[in-house]
Amino acid sequence: MPKEDFSRKALAYSKFYGGKVGVSPKVPVRSLDDFSIWYTPGVAAVSRAIAEDAELSFEYTGRWNTVAVVTDGTRVLGLGNIGPEGALPVMEGKSLIYNYLGGVNAIPLPVRAKSEEGLIDLVRALEPSLGGVNLEDIESPKCFDVLDRLRAEMKIPVWHDDQQGTAGVTLAALFNALELTGRKLKGSRIVLFGAGAANVAAERLLVKAGVNPKDIVVLDSKGILHPERDDIDQLMLKNRWKYEIAIHTNGDRITGGLKDALKGADALVCAAGQGPELVKPDEIRVMNKRSIAFFMANPVPEMLPPAALAAGAEIVATGRSDYPNQVNNSLMFPAIFRGALDVRAKTITDPMVIDAAHELAAFAREKGISKDYILPTMVQWEVYPRVAAKVAQAAIREGVARRKMTAAESLRVATETIEHSRKVMNALRRNGIILDPPE
Repeated sequence: MPKEDFSRKALAYSKFYGGKVGVSPKVPVRSLDDFSIWYTPGVAAVSRAIAEDAELSFEYTGRWNTVAVVTDGTRVLGLGNIGPEGALPVMEGKSLIYNYLGGVNAIPLPVRAKSEEGLIDLVRALEPSLGGVNLEDIESPKCFDVLDRLRAEMKIPVWHDDQQGTAGVTLAALFNALELTGRKLKGSRIVLFGAGAANVAAERLLVKAGVNPKDIVVLDSKGILHPERDDIDQLMLKNRWKYEIAIHTNGDRITGGLKDALKGADALVCAAGQGPELVKPDEIRVMNKRSIAFFMANPVPEMLPPAALAAGAEIVATGRSDYPNQVNNSLMFPAIFRGALDVRAKTITDPMVIDAAHELAAFAREKGISKDYILPTMVQWEVYPRVAAKVAQAAIREGVARRKMTAAESLRVATETIEHSRKVMNALRRNGIILDPPE
């Protein structure tokens, strides 16, 4: 379907439905006596129990399965700084995916925060109501500090999907692309074009997964990051994340632009900005044979796949669904939170994300990977409970889980919870409560 049709239908359908998600009861109301149980006087017993032990809020309320999708609207994908109201439709869409593919009760929550400190204070104040927080579409470098602070100060998982989610799916895609081209993660030369949220997190995750940082080269809008750059002192003061990358990556101390970085490179991961000609054919041509190129910008990739393939790339991926190999963080975040919530995790660690990436890649390998299929697709819903179970077990192993369960129990609980959400959707459609949209 052409992009214009998606846009037209999105406007028409949004007006028709008046929102993508809502709140519905989980308990039966059969008579007035039920209100006396769910509300006063019966509810007082539940409140007293939780007041004595706040951890019981994960057992007696919906907190255990509730996530807030929080943004200040300063860096909405493909749209920029459009404010919290403009970001609301995107956060609603994210919440819908959480529910349908992860069985997670997600609340879209764009906020008007005038400062970084104000945003941190606001999210921190929400903690008693939530099992987790998904930060979304926050400008760089503010997003890094907000995530680091909240992860350190809160006792529930705080996740920035533009960082951890995109990095995790990128890692999964690289696992299979490297296998198809006869390479290993360790020993491959990888270029990250763009030094915003996605690639800063990707660099950290790649290193923790086994890549030698000296084999990674990262570029921002001013060129290759390296210790002798003219602005290195400014980076140290204003963007310590890019500064640290400049210090410990790029072992050959390459300088210059993208073409210089790509000479002899095995893989390129772009999260740099709108294309379609941000990356040129002559830049792809200097890469090693059987090269890998991911173009992640949406809605227009940094380079279109046909051009990259013609220039010599063997495996090409984008963030779009109308090309093969969609590297989409929607493959990651519903399952990550399903697993984390099932064991009442206190945080989401990098090893949890790496385990999720391994399971995503393994699922695709079982189906049969090829140059046009390196990742599962969103319609292969059975991948989500599998990834969730791996995440839950990693949380237990990492010592951040409040609740213990076996691997088999993790898979069963995740499967049943996700299946329940899908059954609810189907039942509501079947009974005419959720109507099909007008054509």
